[in-house]
Amino acid sequence: MSEATNAAQPQLDETVRNESVRAAAAEHASKHTRLLRSARDGKWLSAIMLPLFLLRPPSGFGVIETTGRKTGKTRRKCVRAIRRGNKVYLVQLRPPEVALRNPAALSGWLLNIRANPTVKLRIRGGTVSGVARELSDPSELAEAREAFCETVHLFDYGECDVHLRGFPTRAKITELHRYWFDTGVPLVVELNG
Repeated sequence: MSEATNAAQPQLDETVRNESVRAAAAEHASKHTRLLRSARDGKWLSAIMLPLFLLRPPSGFGVIETTGRKTGKTRRKCVRAIRRGNKVYLVQLRPPEVALRNPAALSGWLLNIRANPTVKLRIRGGTVSGVARELSDPSELAEAREAFCETVHLFDYGECDVHLRGFPTRAKITELHRYWFDTGVPLVVELNG
């Protein structure tokens, strides 16, 4: 392969990924409520939940603490966090309203991780620290997808009620988690010690 072909490959992969995300968002948009229409709406929802999650995060959720890439200040964000041994799986979400407009949208906390991958997580059982990274290896993605999508906790029913139309069921919750995983940015935090 020539250098020009090698340089064009990541752009092609990104274009295919963006179209896949946009298509999934279009397919799922009618099932979702219009609560989260922008990144700003997600920030508001997280800000409302943050004090409660800092006191005692529900099972399957937590607060990620990153270092601001520009300010160097501590930043906190409520996230779905599924622990398996010394790994915690997270996904940077793209709600349909956001994904339709910008399928490559990235949140501030993910950009902070790219700049400095050392993070702290406040999860059920205490605060842990580790190194976060985006997942790309197919076997790791499969392991993460199973953990993230197939795990259902009590709080997920309330979360499903906020995001999807109709009565929350286990099937709807796992479908919502699969949508998030497939259209979002999956990460793993490898815990220290």
